Amino acid sequence: MPVPAPNLNPDFNIVRLSHVEYNVRDLAASRAFYVDTLGLQVTHETDDAIYLRAMEERGHHCIHLIKSNTASVGVLGFKVWDDADLDRLSDFFTGRGLAVEWIEKPFFGRILRSRDPWGIPLEFYAKMERLAPIHQKYALYRGVKPLRIDHFNMFSSDVDASVNFYNDMGFRVTEYTEDSETGRLWAAWMHRKGGVHDVAFTNGIGPRLHHSAFWVPTPLNIIDLLDLMSTTGYVANIERGPGRHGISNAFFLYVRDPDGHRIEIYCSDYQTVDPDLEPIKWDLTDPQRQTLWGAAAPKSWFEEGSLFDGATPVEPVLKAQPIIAP
Repeated sequence: MPVPAPNLNPDFNIVRLSHVEYNVRDLAASRAFYVDTLGLQVTHETDDAIYLRAMEERGHHCIHLIKSNTASVGVLGFKVWDDADLDRLSDFFTGRGLAVEWIEKPFFGRILRSRDPWGIPLEFYAKMERLAPIHQKYALYRGVKPLRIDHFNMFSSDVDASVNFYNDMGFRVTEYTEDSETGRLWAAWMHRKGGVHDVAFTNGIGPRLHHSAFWVPTPLNIIDLLDLMSTTGYVANIERGPGRHGISNAFFLYVRDPDGHRIEIYCSDYQTVDPDLEPIKWDLTDPQRQTLWGAAAPKSWFEEGSLFDGATPVEPVLKAQPIIAP
């Protein structure tokens, strides 16, 4: 199926992705990973939860860790331009038969909560508590020196349908993978903030969260993280990389947190703000699609993901197989 024409003037303005809520079984172990190893900053902490931000971020948090008996993803969060956009988003979801609710949470103004048609929990807000800048507090930089949250990637059982729904919300396709035999989409990358993606969809059992990603200053920060993880008990948590993606051209590393949630460390993609930017097409069998240097991803990368609370994953419509490392 063809990539849809971009919706350049949606009724509401989603500015960017904002935050993710992870349920974790061992809060202390998660703190050691996200704070002491990756280098995120604690903005608030209780016996049952930790809020974290990266070094360039002014919003209160980009990750909310919640102590739980099971590991899962509670919600994916997005910032909108103003409160009026929340009301228009409410109309968008209800007009498609999707339930909405208005919720209250610490550190936020109004929050609109809904789900996409496949059950991914989404929340939208205009106001989050603002914090003082710390990007020039260089004594605080540690780990991989994370600057900001960059994107979410989700397993989708029907990538074509996912792309059409998020396109209706104003997310624009920058790159995509097509299965040449069926003409269906196997994966797609979509943005709001002017990078390669805020959200991406990968063919697979879904919905599940494939990964959340953080932007870092340079590829050398990724090498530093590998040295740190390999000598502090985290060598088994290194899943894939380092490398350079064909798609996005970004330098990458994939690691797993203590609960198995996948985190990508990411930098060096390109600007996509032009409204007439033409999406780049990749074939599923292109060996440089996954990694420009030709290295294939491991089987776990295509099969394992984090469950969303309240969503039931189903088998994908498309059965085409990517290149998998032996």
